[in-house]
Amino acid sequence: MDVADYLRQVVTMLATEIGVRTSWDRDRLDKAADYIFGQFASFGCQVTRQPVLFAGNTYHNVIAELRGTGSPEKLLIVGAHYDAVRTTPGADDNASGVAGLLGLAQAMSGKKPGKTLRFAAFALEEWPVYRSSNMASYQYARNLKDKNEQVEGMICLEMLGFFSDTEGSQHYPFPLMNRRFPKIGNYIALVGNLKSKGFTEKIAASFMKATDLPCVTLNAPAIVVGIDFSDHWSFNKFGYQALMVTDTA
Repeated sequence: MDVADYLRQVVTMLATEIGVRTSWDRDRLDKAADYIFGQFASFGCQVTRQPVLFAGNTYHNVIAELRGTGSPEKLLIVGAHYDAVRTTPGADDNASGVAGLLGLAQAMSGKKPGKTLRFAAFALEEWPVYRSSNMASYQYARNLKDKNEQVEGMICLEMLGFFSDTEGSQHYPFPLMNRRFPKIGNYIALVGNLKSKGFTEKIAASFMKATDLPCVTLNAPAIVVGIDFSDHWSFNKFGYQALMVTDTA
């Protein structure tokens, strides 16, 4: 199976076969977690579950690890949430991000990275936990901080599935952004806060060496709408450099 077919398979499984995945749909979230766990395991990763407590219920982050061979104590984390908004099956938001997460894990299968790679599928990101300490990624980031883990950076995959070559298909929260950024939604964006600017630029440089897909970057304060609207927010709260990879929703 080629990469494109595999990504479609993952999105179809989460958005169509499993369907709506909210904090109220615990059975579907459990099915999604089991599926993600099985995929990670099939790639030869060491896979664990982290319990996430919310509103008297237990959910699970699914964490896969490829141990580094040179500096195993140093971590690069790639994450995506697998829950969805109740009014949608969550294909772009965020089955597409999970597909990217699993696709990266598959691509790294059999490789020996210098630093430890962790692929994290987060159980809860959407309302009612959104941008709060109840987010599954917040609980994971807090656990990393408590253990004093050496996190070199976090890459959040948040909505990767939208693409358009139509003029005027791209919109922005502030009018002045139209002057700097493309008006066609045919690119991927790497977005982060000001503290993460160096990390963003490093990841963007590597990304642009590997593909001809257009890429833009933005590092700005939280006052810019959308700059921290995903799981990278949780890592920023604990002082880690983090960015979001997105089709810009």
